[in-house]
Amino acid sequence: MVRLLAGLFVGLLFVSGPALGQSGYDAAFRQFLQTKIVPEARRSGVSDRTLSRELPGLTLDTSLPGLARPGQSNVPPQINYQSEFRAPSRYFSEKQFNAHVANGRSLRQKYASQIAAIEKRYGVPGRIVLAIWARESGYGRANIPHDALQVIATRAFMGQRQDFYRGEVIAALKILDNGDISRSAFRSSWGGALGQPQFLPSSFLKYAVDFDGDGRRDIWRSDVDTMASIANYLREHGWVSGRDWGYEVEVPASVSCTREGPDRGQPISDWMREGVKRVAGREFSAAEQRRMGYLLMPAGRYGPAFLATENFYVLKEYNESDVYALFVGHLADRYGRNAGFVQSWSRIPTATRGAVRELQLQLEAQGHDVGGADGLIGFKTRRSLGAWQEANGKTPRCWID
Repeated sequence: MVRLLAGLFVGLLFVSGPALGQSGYDAAFRQFLQTKIVPEARRSGVSDRTLSRELPGLTLDTSLPGLARPGQSNVPPQINYQSEFRAPSRYFSEKQFNAHVANGRSLRQKYASQIAAIEKRYGVPGRIVLAIWARESGYGRANIPHDALQVIATRAFMGQRQDFYRGEVIAALKILDNGDISRSAFRSSWGGALGQPQFLPSSFLKYAVDFDGDGRRDIWRSDVDTMASIANYLREHGWVSGRDWGYEVEVPASVSCTREGPDRGQPISDWMREGVKRVAGREFSAAEQRRMGYLLMPAGRYGPAFLATENFYVLKEYNESDVYALFVGHLADRYGRNAGFVQSWSRIPTATRGAVRELQLQLEAQGHDVGGADGLIGFKTRRSLGAWQEANGKTPRCWID
């Protein structure tokens, strides 16, 4: 009887109220919830009790960035192509790293036994987990101000990826239906990323864990659940236990920067035979020499170079940016010896994103795969630039010149 009454309540609430609200879309939003979200949520097993509790008072947040008109799904993001493309070196502030290292070391000591248990269960080093936690939310100290359900529902109705966010609305309702978190504590970023590890709702359902044993998967208030959930995410995305993320190396001029990328790897011993070596006289272990390494040159010849492992690309499953993954790996290393890269970042040519995009379009027209003309210099753009430079008698630097 309670389920039947709740279902009737849900069905009636969306036909009441004024035709237009302050946003101008209120009636259409209620119709969207009633015709799109409620049926799909029910098919996914969300109870009418939860739907009648959470949806009737739900409103739009039209202050969010990146919104479109309702019904314009898959609208490309509005990009300021006049903005300057950020050089990779700008992401590696010593002041920022020193603060993260100090706080991370303190937390590593505070949670030593829990981190050891997390490492044992998931096979992911605690220092990697700490570094992601730092990057995503400053070890939980960052403000996470938004009502998650409101953000995600708004984006499903009038965001740039409406179909995608519709699935996230259903996942968010499942979280509330499961009782994992109360609505008042269900907080997210403006993009709908939840809690301290910044999981989308669908990722929460797949990867969040209750590691502190209190019966809840609480990535908002439990440091231990947060760390274990990050470790579980990485394991489920292929983290190889016993390998690091990568190594800073010196790359001789005889090894072209066009050989960068996850599709151009070879055993580390082969790189060594070509003259690639670890910085500061360090050595690769015999076991590592037999394993695959992938050249990574995030600023082409204008900055440090690395041999990445497959785990570097697992970090990119968390965030697809090369610089993000390098930041995490570098911070993880600095929990031990707090020192920057051995090689320095040179003064690097920069341009607007629009100029970079125009260059990418020209390279595409010549048959190069730049990974998409988005105004960002990823590894496919870098090596395409290097290939063009080589073909035109220039020194390949794998960067704009």
